Amino acid sequence: MEELISHASGVQARPLQHAIALLSAGWQEFDDLVRTTTAPRRDIEELLTALGADIEHAGTTVRLRPESTQRYRELAGGPAEPASDLLATMTKYVREVPPPLPALDHVQATPQTVVDRARWLDEQYDLRTARLTFVGDHDLTSLAVRRLRPEAQLTVVDVDDRILEYLDRLSGRTIHTVHADLRFGLPLAVAGNADVVFSDPPYTADGMGLFAARGIECLADPPNGRLLLAYGYSPRHPALGHQVQRALLGLGLTFEAILPGFHRYAGAQAIGSAADLYVCQPTARARKGRKGKEKQTIYTHGPQSVEARETPTALREALVAIAAEGGRTVEVQGPDWTRPRTAPADTAVALDLSADPGPWLVRVLLAVNAERVALLVPNSHPDLGNAAAQQALHGLLGEKYRLRLLRSTPDNKHAVVVADAVPAGNAAVHAVWTRAHGRIGNLVPDAPGDIADLRLIDLPRHRIAEIRKQLTGEQGV
Repeated sequence: MEELISHASGVQARPLQHAIALLSAGWQEFDDLVRTTTAPRRDIEELLTALGADIEHAGTTVRLRPESTQRYRELAGGPAEPASDLLATMTKYVREVPPPLPALDHVQATPQTVVDRARWLDEQYDLRTARLTFVGDHDLTSLAVRRLRPEAQLTVVDVDDRILEYLDRLSGRTIHTVHADLRFGLPLAVAGNADVVFSDPPYTADGMGLFAARGIECLADPPNGRLLLAYGYSPRHPALGHQVQRALLGLGLTFEAILPGFHRYAGAQAIGSAADLYVCQPTARARKGRKGKEKQTIYTHGPQSVEARETPTALREALVAIAAEGGRTVEVQGPDWTRPRTAPADTAVALDLSADPGPWLVRVLLAVNAERVALLVPNSHPDLGNAAAQQALHGLLGEKYRLRLLRSTPDNKHAVVVADAVPAGNAAVHAVWTRAHGRIGNLVPDAPGDIADLRLIDLPRHRIAEIRKQLTGEQGV
């Protein structure tokens, strides 16, 4: 039975489950099984071998013995229980989702598209067994899948902390949420764990290539997994479509199918408010992934767009001057927080976060251990936007750094956050906050099991705040 389950589960389960259903119904010609299920001949042969003595032969026809059909009813993979109110529910969820961030190329898919995605995924793959990861999910497709298949194993990796908190709240934390900016890497805890990956990336060649590469990294067995991508381009500019398709082919992906106009959006009128669904199968060479530093300018709008300019030298020099106050030596570093950084004594660290869409600031301050850290951020940064946001920032990081928020510095479009190290006010929090790249399960023994394998920097921000409350004994965890 175990051998049979391995044949009839995972990404390629549906054709074999269809074959089991047909064999349960009565005699089937072998050739008809191949033609009807669209499974390769060898797959059908291996399935019949796995069924063993429960298969009955008569010439070129086969069937499951009538007394055995009940044993395989569950393996036949019937349709999900219909959620009659799914569209109404998703309409409500989409209406209340945190507003799109243009700098992250958020354009909201329609509720009907979200429902169509969930139903298509469930029809194509056995979501009772196939592990599904969403690389970005502002459209909330994971919630629609959860409604259809409560037992599905779902993971969402997203840069937007607001979305991760929203998903946690609405799913009752039955969706595994992980924070990552894919330009800086994929958390090890989610690498190699998926059978199917779904993503609606930024529609630039670099954006599509990056998200596709990270999607391949998510797959447990790339050649036997599937990577599903939304992508649209204007028919007025077919060269853009060619450029993206060439980038995907260069990653070792084959196009199993392209479903035109599958996705519809409330916006994106330049591409007709629609995009195609690319169903990609990685080849063996796709296992190698991508090496080296990724481009940060992958979006079509904002400070990380393909047309964005570098931070002026004068602003960077002003940042270094602030960091050097008191005669400190200054190390200038990039915004990457995926590796721990410890500066020598009497050394300050200066970082240009002028392109931070919001989540970088906290994670960089958790990643860097220095006597002083000075960070250039947009004056409109969400952590500086109002008194409540500033208070929350101070509260989250207060056991590690004393913060000074220099608004409209060095100019009226930027601010500088100066973080000076403080003695450990709460030893437990300080110990974890200065080891932000350690496994949570090792640093916080009583941490919830769903985050035990993650690092502090991989947690959604609201989960970081909960860890702090747990360590300080505050109420409301």
